[in-house]
Amino acid sequence: MQRRRFLGLTAAGAATAALAPALTACGSEASGATTLKLVAADYGDKPGNSSKKYWDALAREFHEKNSKIKVDVEVYSWNEVDKKVAEMVAAGKAPDLAQIGAYADFAAAGKLYSAEQLLTVPTQADLIASIAKAGEVNRVQYGLPFVASTRLLFCNKTLFAQAGIAKPPESWDELKAAATKLQNVKGVKMPFGLPLGPEEAPAETMLWMLGGGGGYTDHNGAYTIESKENVQTFDWLREELVGKGLTGSGDPARTNRQDVFDAFCRGEVGMLHGHPTLMQQATAKGVKYMTAPLPGAKGKAKSTMGVADWMMAFKQNGNREQIGLFLDFVYSTKNVLDFTGQYDLLPVTSSASAQMLGDAKHKDLRQFLEQLENATFYPADKTSWAKVSKDLKEKIGSVVKKGGDPASVLSEIKRDADSREIAAR
Repeated sequence: MQRRRFLGLTAAGAATAALAPALTACGSEASGATTLKLVAADYGDKPGNSSKKYWDALAREFHEKNSKIKVDVEVYSWNEVDKKVAEMVAAGKAPDLAQIGAYADFAAAGKLYSAEQLLTVPTQADLIASIAKAGEVNRVQYGLPFVASTRLLFCNKTLFAQAGIAKPPESWDELKAAATKLQNVKGVKMPFGLPLGPEEAPAETMLWMLGGGGGYTDHNGAYTIESKENVQTFDWLREELVGKGLTGSGDPARTNRQDVFDAFCRGEVGMLHGHPTLMQQATAKGVKYMTAPLPGAKGKAKSTMGVADWMMAFKQNGNREQIGLFLDFVYSTKNVLDFTGQYDLLPVTSSASAQMLGDAKHKDLRQFLEQLENATFYPADKTSWAKVSKDLKEKIGSVVKKGGDPASVLSEIKRDADSREIAAR
Protein backbone atom coordinates (compact mmCIF):
# COMPACT_ATOMS: atom_id res chain seq x y z
CA MET A 1 0.00 0.00 0.00
CA GLN A 2 1.32 3.47 -0.87
CA ARG A 3 1.08 5.58 2.04
CA ARG A 4 -0.52 5.17 3.49
CA ARG A 5 0.18 3.60 4.22
CA PHE A 6 -2.13 0.48 3.90
CA LEU A 7 -2.51 0.85 3.23
CA GLY A 8 -1.43 3.78 4.23
CA LEU A 9 -2.70 4.24 6.96
CA THR A 10 -3.03 8.21 7.10
CA ALA A 11 -5.99 10.34 8.03
CA ALA A 12 -7.73 13.31 6.50
CA GLY A 13 -6.89 16.79 7.60
CA ALA A 14 -10.43 18.00 7.16
CA ALA A 15 -11.59 21.15 8.88
CA THR A 16 -15.26 20.53 9.34
CA ALA A 17 -15.96 24.00 10.68
CA ALA A 18 -15.23 25.35 7.21
CA LEU A 19 -17.65 23.08 5.39
CA ALA A 20 -19.87 25.03 3.03
CA PRO A 21 -23.63 24.48 2.61
CA ALA A 22 -24.57 21.53 0.42
CA LEU A 23 -25.38 22.07 -3.25
CA THR A 24 -28.18 20.31 -5.12
CA ALA A 25 -27.55 17.12 -7.05
CA CYS A 26 -24.73 18.25 -9.32
CA GLY A 27 -24.04 14.61 -10.24
CA SER A 28 -27.40 14.18 -11.96
CA GLU A 29 -27.89 14.83 -15.66
CA ALA A 30 -30.94 16.04 -17.55
CA SER A 31 -31.08 12.84 -19.62
CA GLY A 32 -31.88 10.83 -16.52
CA ALA A 33 -28.36 9.48 -16.37
CA THR A 34 -26.16 10.06 -13.34
CA THR A 35 -22.41 10.55 -13.09
CA LEU A 36 -20.93 9.65 -9.73
CA LYS A 37 -17.71 11.31 -8.67
CA LEU A 38 -15.22 9.05 -6.86
CA VAL A 39 -11.95 10.28 -5.37
CA ALA A 40 -9.61 7.44 -4.42
CA ALA A 41 -6.13 6.88 -3.05
CA ASP A 42 -3.34 5.38 -5.13
CA TYR A 43 -1.92 2.13 -3.78
CA GLY A 44 0.63 1.74 -6.55
CA ASP A 45 4.29 2.67 -6.22
CA LYS A 46 4.79 3.54 -9.91
CA PRO A 47 2.61 4.60 -12.88
CA GLY A 48 2.45 1.04 -14.20
CA ASN A 49 0.50 -0.26 -11.19
CA SER A 50 -1.52 2.82 -10.31
CA SER A 51 -4.94 2.20 -8.76
CA LYS A 52 -6.36 4.38 -11.53
CA LYS A 53 -6.26 1.38 -13.87
CA TYR A 54 -8.30 -0.74 -11.46
CA TRP A 55 -10.94 1.92 -10.88
CA ASP A 56 -11.28 2.84 -14.56
CA ALA A 57 -11.79 -0.80 -15.51
CA LEU A 58 -14.27 -1.29 -12.66
CA ALA A 59 -16.19 1.85 -13.64
CA ARG A 60 -16.44 0.65 -17.25
CA GLU A 61 -17.69 -2.77 -16.21
CA PHE A 62 -20.25 -1.23 -13.85
CA HIS A 63 -21.49 1.15 -16.55
CA GLU A 64 -21.96 -1.75 -18.95
CA LYS A 65 -24.30 -3.35 -16.39
CA ASN A 66 -25.93 -0.05 -15.32
CA SER A 67 -26.17 2.08 -18.44
CA LYS A 68 -27.65 5.12 -16.70
CA ILE A 69 -24.84 5.41 -14.15
CA LYS A 70 -21.31 6.52 -14.98
CA VAL A 71 -18.49 6.73 -12.47
CA ASP A 72 -15.84 9.41 -12.91
CA VAL A 73 -12.70 8.52 -10.95
CA GLU A 74 -9.85 10.73 -9.74
CA VAL A 75 -6.89 9.05 -8.05
CA TYR A 76 -4.35 10.90 -5.90
CA SER A 77 -1.32 9.85 -3.90
CA TRP A 78 -1.70 9.26 -0.18
CA ASN A 79 0.31 12.43 0.38
CA GLU A 80 -2.52 14.55 -1.02
CA VAL A 81 -5.77 12.59 -1.31
CA ASP A 82 -7.13 13.34 2.18
CA LYS A 83 -6.39 17.02 1.82
CA LYS A 84 -7.92 17.10 -1.66
CA VAL A 85 -11.21 15.63 -0.43
CA ALA A 86 -11.30 17.98 2.56
CA GLU A 87 -10.83 20.96 0.22
CA MET A 88 -13.60 19.75 -2.10
CA VAL A 89 -16.01 19.35 0.82
CA ALA A 90 -15.09 22.74 2.26
CA ALA A 91 -15.74 24.34 -1.14
CA GLY A 92 -19.21 22.79 -1.34
CA LYS A 93 -18.13 20.36 -4.08
CA ALA A 94 -18.05 17.05 -2.23
CA PRO A 95 -17.57 13.94 -4.36
CA ASP A 96 -20.23 11.29 -4.20
CA LEU A 97 -17.66 8.81 -2.92
CA ALA A 98 -14.25 9.09 -1.32
CA GLN A 99 -11.83 6.29 -0.57
CA ILE A 100 -9.40 7.86 1.89
CA GLY A 101 -8.00 7.58 5.41
CA ALA A 102 -10.62 9.00 7.79
CA TYR A 103 -14.36 9.53 7.87
CA ALA A 104 -15.35 10.60 11.40
CA ASP A 105 -15.15 14.37 10.98
CA PHE A 106 -17.38 14.22 7.89
CA ALA A 107 -19.82 11.91 9.69
CA ALA A 108 -20.00 14.20 12.72
CA ALA A 109 -20.81 17.11 10.42
CA GLY A 110 -23.77 15.17 8.99
CA LYS A 111 -22.24 14.92 5.55
CA LEU A 112 -22.29 11.14 5.05
CA TYR A 113 -24.81 8.43 4.33
CA SER A 114 -24.76 5.53 6.79
CA ALA A 115 -23.89 2.01 5.67
CA GLU A 116 -27.48 0.98 6.30
CA GLN A 117 -28.71 3.63 3.87
CA LEU A 118 -26.40 2.38 1.11
CA LEU A 119 -25.68 -1.34 1.21
CA THR A 120 -27.95 -4.32 0.72
CA VAL A 121 -28.25 -6.59 3.75
CA PRO A 122 -26.01 -9.34 2.26
CA THR A 123 -23.25 -6.85 1.42
CA GLN A 124 -23.34 -5.21 4.84
CA ALA A 125 -23.39 -8.60 6.59
CA ASP A 126 -20.34 -9.72 4.60
CA LEU A 127 -18.13 -6.97 6.05
CA ILE A 128 -15.85 -8.41 8.74
CA ALA A 129 -17.56 -7.31 11.95
CA SER A 130 -14.48 -6.24 13.93
CA ILE A 131 -13.30 -3.98 11.12
CA ALA A 132 -16.77 -2.65 10.30
CA LYS A 133 -17.23 -1.66 13.95
CA ALA A 134 -14.20 0.61 13.63
CA GLY A 135 -16.24 2.55 11.08
CA GLU A 136 -18.89 3.60 13.59
CA VAL A 137 -19.58 6.99 15.10
CA ASN A 138 -22.05 6.90 17.99
CA ARG A 139 -22.85 3.28 17.07
CA VAL A 140 -23.84 4.15 13.49
CA GLN A 141 -21.56 2.94 10.71
CA TYR A 142 -20.51 5.65 8.29
CA GLY A 143 -17.05 4.43 7.35
CA LEU A 144 -17.04 1.39 5.08
CA PRO A 145 -13.73 -0.46 5.36
CA PHE A 146 -12.21 -0.78 1.90
CA VAL A 147 -9.01 -2.74 2.50
CA ALA A 148 -7.06 -3.71 5.58
CA SER A 149 -3.49 -4.55 6.44
CA THR A 150 -1.42 -5.49 9.43
CA ARG A 151 2.26 -4.90 10.09
CA LEU A 152 5.15 -7.28 10.60
CA LEU A 153 8.89 -6.85 10.99
CA PHE A 154 10.69 -7.36 7.67
CA CYS A 155 14.35 -8.42 7.68
CA ASN A 156 16.77 -8.68 4.75
CA LYS A 157 17.94 -12.32 4.88
CA THR A 158 21.13 -11.66 2.90
CA LEU A 159 22.24 -8.79 5.13
CA PHE A 160 21.34 -10.76 8.26
CA ALA A 161 23.55 -13.62 7.08
CA GLN A 162 26.43 -11.25 6.34
CA ALA A 163 26.05 -9.72 9.80
CA GLY A 164 25.93 -13.13 11.48
CA ILE A 165 22.38 -12.67 12.78
CA ALA A 166 20.57 -16.00 13.09
CA LYS A 167 16.93 -14.90 13.45
CA PRO A 168 14.69 -11.85 13.63
CA PRO A 169 14.79 -9.95 16.95
CA GLU A 170 11.98 -10.44 19.45
CA SER A 171 12.82 -7.62 21.87
CA TRP A 172 14.14 -4.10 21.54
CA ASP A 173 17.48 -5.13 23.04
CA GLU A 174 17.78 -7.81 20.38
CA LEU A 175 16.73 -5.31 17.73
CA LYS A 176 19.40 -2.86 18.85
CA ALA A 177 22.04 -5.62 18.87
CA ALA A 178 21.06 -6.71 15.36
CA ALA A 179 21.07 -3.13 14.08
CA THR A 180 24.53 -2.61 15.56
CA LYS A 181 25.83 -5.63 13.63
CA LEU A 182 24.12 -4.49 10.45
CA GLN A 183 25.76 -1.09 10.82
CA ASN A 184 29.07 -2.76 9.94
CA VAL A 185 27.84 -4.53 6.80
CA LYS A 186 28.90 -2.96 3.52
CA GLY A 187 26.05 -1.26 1.65
CA VAL A 188 23.71 -0.93 4.63
CA LYS A 189 22.55 2.67 4.82
CA MET A 190 19.80 2.07 7.38
CA PRO A 191 20.24 -0.78 9.86
CA PHE A 192 16.64 -0.01 10.88
CA GLY A 193 14.38 2.09 8.67
CA LEU A 194 12.42 4.61 10.77
CA PRO A 195 9.95 6.61 8.64
CA LEU A 196 8.54 9.38 10.83
CA GLY A 197 8.02 11.71 7.89
CA PRO A 198 4.65 13.13 6.78
CA GLU A 199 3.56 10.19 4.64
CA GLU A 200 2.68 7.79 7.44
CA ALA A 201 4.14 8.96 10.73
CA PRO A 202 1.00 7.99 12.70
CA ALA A 203 1.48 4.34 11.71
CA GLU A 204 5.16 4.11 12.64
CA THR A 205 4.39 5.96 15.87
CA MET A 206 1.63 3.51 16.78
CA LEU A 207 3.80 0.47 16.05
CA TRP A 208 6.45 1.63 18.50
CA MET A 209 3.82 2.60 21.08
CA LEU A 210 2.30 -0.89 20.90
CA GLY A 211 5.74 -2.46 21.24
CA GLY A 212 6.29 -0.40 24.37
CA GLY A 213 3.00 -1.46 25.94
CA GLY A 214 1.20 1.78 25.15
CA GLY A 215 -0.99 3.11 22.35
CA TYR A 216 -3.15 6.04 21.33
CA THR A 217 -6.12 5.15 23.54
CA ASP A 218 -7.08 2.98 26.49
CA HIS A 219 -9.77 0.27 26.58
CA ASN A 220 -12.44 2.93 27.15
CA GLY A 221 -11.38 4.92 24.10
CA ALA A 222 -9.78 7.81 26.01
CA TYR A 223 -6.58 9.24 24.56
CA THR A 224 -3.39 8.08 26.30
CA ILE A 225 -0.92 9.70 23.92
CA GLU A 226 1.23 11.13 26.72
CA SER A 227 1.32 7.95 28.83
CA LYS A 228 4.44 6.88 30.69
CA GLU A 229 4.83 3.90 28.35
CA ASN A 230 4.68 6.10 25.24
CA VAL A 231 7.18 8.60 26.63
CA GLN A 232 9.57 5.79 27.56
CA THR A 233 9.22 4.35 24.06
CA PHE A 234 10.35 7.54 22.37
CA ASP A 235 13.08 8.17 24.92
CA TRP A 236 14.44 4.74 23.98
CA LEU A 237 14.17 5.45 20.26
CA ARG A 238 15.97 8.78 20.63
CA GLU A 239 18.81 7.45 22.78
CA GLU A 240 19.26 3.82 21.73
CA LEU A 241 18.39 3.75 18.03
CA VAL A 242 18.51 7.18 16.39
CA GLY A 243 21.14 8.58 18.75
CA LYS A 244 23.50 5.71 17.98
CA GLY A 245 23.17 6.09 14.23
CA LEU A 246 21.22 2.86 13.82
CA THR A 247 18.57 4.48 11.60
CA GLY A 248 21.11 5.85 9.16
CA SER A 249 22.36 9.35 8.54
CA GLY A 250 19.05 10.81 7.40
CA ASP A 251 16.47 12.64 9.49
CA PRO A 252 13.58 10.31 10.46
CA ALA A 253 11.27 13.34 10.55
CA ARG A 254 11.86 13.81 6.82
CA THR A 255 11.90 10.13 5.90
CA ASN A 256 8.72 8.78 4.32
CA ARG A 257 7.63 5.18 4.35
CA GLN A 258 7.95 4.70 0.60
CA ASP A 259 11.50 6.06 0.78
CA VAL A 260 12.36 3.31 3.28
CA PHE A 261 10.49 0.66 1.27
CA ASP A 262 12.43 1.65 -1.86
CA ALA A 263 15.72 1.51 0.05
CA PHE A 264 14.82 -1.94 1.42
CA CYS A 265 14.19 -3.11 -2.13
CA ARG A 266 17.66 -1.83 -3.09
CA GLY A 267 19.22 -3.90 -0.31
CA GLU A 268 20.16 -0.85 1.77
CA VAL A 269 17.91 -1.46 4.82
CA GLY A 270 18.38 -4.28 7.30
CA MET A 271 15.03 -4.13 9.10
CA LEU A 272 11.81 -2.15 9.00
CA HIS A 273 8.12 -2.37 9.81
CA GLY A 274 6.20 -3.34 6.69
CA HIS A 275 2.78 -4.25 5.38
CA PRO A 276 1.91 -6.91 2.80
CA THR A 277 2.61 -4.77 -0.28
CA LEU A 278 6.30 -4.69 0.61
CA MET A 279 6.48 -8.42 -0.12
CA GLN A 280 5.51 -7.78 -3.72
CA GLN A 281 7.93 -4.89 -4.09
CA ALA A 282 10.86 -6.75 -2.52
CA THR A 283 10.28 -9.91 -4.56
CA ALA A 284 10.19 -7.88 -7.77
CA LYS A 285 13.66 -6.54 -6.94
CA GLY A 286 15.05 -9.93 -6.00
CA VAL A 287 15.41 -9.14 -2.30
CA LYS A 288 15.30 -12.17 0.00
CA TYR A 289 13.46 -11.35 3.20
CA MET A 290 11.86 -12.90 6.25
CA THR A 291 9.06 -11.60 8.42
CA ALA A 292 8.33 -11.83 12.13
CA PRO A 293 5.94 -10.40 14.75
CA LEU A 294 6.74 -6.94 16.10
CA PRO A 295 9.54 -6.83 18.69
CA GLY A 296 8.54 -5.25 21.99
CA ALA A 297 10.31 -3.65 24.91
CA LYS A 298 10.63 -6.96 26.78
CA GLY A 299 9.76 -9.51 24.09
CA LYS A 300 7.27 -9.92 21.26
CA ALA A 301 4.68 -7.15 21.19
CA LYS A 302 1.23 -8.26 22.38
CA SER A 303 -0.45 -6.61 19.42
CA THR A 304 0.38 -5.23 16.03
CA MET A 305 -1.32 -2.38 14.22
CA GLY A 306 -4.24 -3.05 11.95
CA VAL A 307 -5.05 -0.46 9.33
CA ALA A 308 -8.32 -0.03 7.50
CA ASP A 309 -8.71 2.48 4.73
CA TRP A 310 -12.21 3.81 4.32
CA MET A 311 -14.87 4.30 1.71
CA MET A 312 -17.50 6.94 2.45
CA ALA A 313 -20.45 8.39 0.57
CA PHE A 314 -21.45 12.05 0.74
CA LYS A 315 -25.08 13.18 0.82
CA GLN A 316 -24.50 16.45 -1.01
CA ASN A 317 -25.49 15.36 -4.52
CA GLY A 318 -28.39 13.19 -3.42
CA ASN A 319 -27.38 10.10 -5.39
CA ARG A 320 -27.96 7.58 -2.63
CA GLU A 321 -29.56 4.85 -4.76
CA GLN A 322 -26.90 5.04 -7.48
CA ILE A 323 -24.09 5.08 -4.90
CA GLY A 324 -25.58 2.02 -3.21
CA LEU A 325 -25.70 0.09 -6.47
CA PHE A 326 -22.07 0.91 -7.18
CA LEU A 327 -20.91 -0.01 -3.68
CA ASP A 328 -22.65 -3.38 -3.83
CA PHE A 329 -20.66 -3.96 -7.04
CA VAL A 330 -17.40 -2.74 -5.45
CA TYR A 331 -17.81 -5.12 -2.49
CA SER A 332 -18.57 -8.22 -4.55
CA THR A 333 -16.18 -11.05 -3.67
CA LYS A 334 -14.54 -11.01 -7.10
CA ASN A 335 -13.83 -7.28 -7.07
CA VAL A 336 -12.55 -7.29 -3.49
CA LEU A 337 -10.13 -10.11 -4.34
CA ASP A 338 -9.05 -8.41 -7.58
CA PHE A 339 -7.98 -5.29 -5.71
CA THR A 340 -6.46 -6.91 -2.62
CA GLY A 341 -4.66 -9.51 -4.70
CA GLN A 342 -3.13 -6.87 -6.92
CA TYR A 343 -1.60 -4.98 -3.98
CA ASP A 344 -1.13 -7.81 -1.46
CA LEU A 345 -3.66 -6.32 0.94
CA LEU A 346 -6.18 -7.96 3.23
CA PRO A 347 -9.86 -8.17 2.27
CA VAL A 348 -12.51 -6.66 4.53
CA THR A 349 -15.29 -9.10 3.64
CA SER A 350 -15.69 -12.56 5.11
CA SER A 351 -16.31 -14.20 1.73
CA ALA A 352 -13.15 -12.77 0.15
CA SER A 353 -11.08 -13.53 3.26
CA ALA A 354 -12.19 -17.16 3.24
CA GLN A 355 -11.28 -17.52 -0.42
CA MET A 356 -7.88 -15.91 0.13
CA LEU A 357 -7.07 -18.22 3.05
CA GLY A 358 -7.90 -21.24 0.91
CA ASP A 359 -5.90 -20.09 -2.12
CA ALA A 360 -2.31 -21.33 -2.23
CA LYS A 361 -1.19 -18.38 -4.32
CA HIS A 362 -1.95 -16.11 -1.35
CA LYS A 363 -0.11 -18.22 1.24
CA ASP A 364 2.31 -15.38 2.01
CA LEU A 365 -0.62 -13.27 3.20
CA ARG A 366 -1.78 -15.80 5.78
CA GLN A 367 0.66 -14.52 8.40
CA PHE A 368 -0.83 -11.05 8.02
CA LEU A 369 -4.38 -12.38 8.13
CA GLU A 370 -3.52 -14.26 11.34
CA GLN A 371 -2.40 -10.99 12.94
CA LEU A 372 -5.66 -9.24 12.01
CA GLU A 373 -7.77 -10.87 14.73
CA ASN A 374 -5.83 -9.24 17.60
CA ALA A 375 -4.71 -6.12 15.77
CA THR A 376 -5.19 -2.64 17.22
CA PHE A 377 -6.70 -0.03 14.90
CA TYR A 378 -6.42 3.74 14.72
CA PRO A 379 -9.12 5.54 16.75
CA ALA A 380 -10.69 6.54 13.44
CA ASP A 381 -14.14 6.85 15.05
CA LYS A 382 -13.01 10.00 16.86
CA THR A 383 -13.77 13.27 15.12
CA SER A 384 -10.49 14.60 16.50
CA TRP A 385 -8.40 11.83 14.94
CA ALA A 386 -7.86 13.60 11.61
CA LYS A 387 -6.25 16.56 13.39
CA VAL A 388 -4.33 14.30 15.79
CA SER A 389 -2.94 12.45 12.79
CA LYS A 390 -1.91 15.76 11.21
CA ASP A 391 -0.23 16.85 14.46
CA LEU A 392 1.70 13.59 14.63
CA LYS A 393 2.92 14.03 11.06
CA GLU A 394 4.17 17.50 11.87
CA LYS A 395 5.63 16.96 15.34
CA ILE A 396 6.52 13.37 16.21
CA GLY A 397 9.75 13.29 14.21
CA SER A 398 11.23 16.01 16.42
CA VAL A 399 11.14 13.87 19.56
CA VAL A 400 13.78 11.41 18.33
CA LYS A 401 16.31 14.10 17.45
CA LYS A 402 19.11 14.96 19.84
CA GLY A 403 17.56 17.04 22.63
CA GLY A 404 14.03 15.98 21.64
CA ASP A 405 11.41 16.07 24.38
CA PRO A 406 8.85 13.26 23.99
CA ALA A 407 7.00 14.10 27.21
CA SER A 408 6.39 17.70 26.16
CA VAL A 409 5.40 16.97 22.55
CA LEU A 410 3.14 14.02 23.37
CA SER A 411 1.45 16.02 26.15
CA GLU A 412 0.80 18.88 23.75
CA ILE A 413 -0.77 16.56 21.18
CA LYS A 414 -2.87 14.92 23.90
CA ARG A 415 -4.16 18.29 25.23
CA ASP A 416 -5.18 19.41 21.76
CA ALA A 417 -6.86 16.05 21.09
CA ASP A 418 -8.89 16.19 24.30
CA SER A 419 -9.93 19.78 23.59
CA ARG A 420 -11.28 18.80 20.19
CA GLU A 421 -13.13 15.84 21.64
CA ILE A 422 -14.79 18.09 24.23
CA ALA A 423 -15.69 20.69 21.62
CA ALA A 424 -17.28 18.04 19.39
CA ARG A 425 -19.71 16.82 22.08
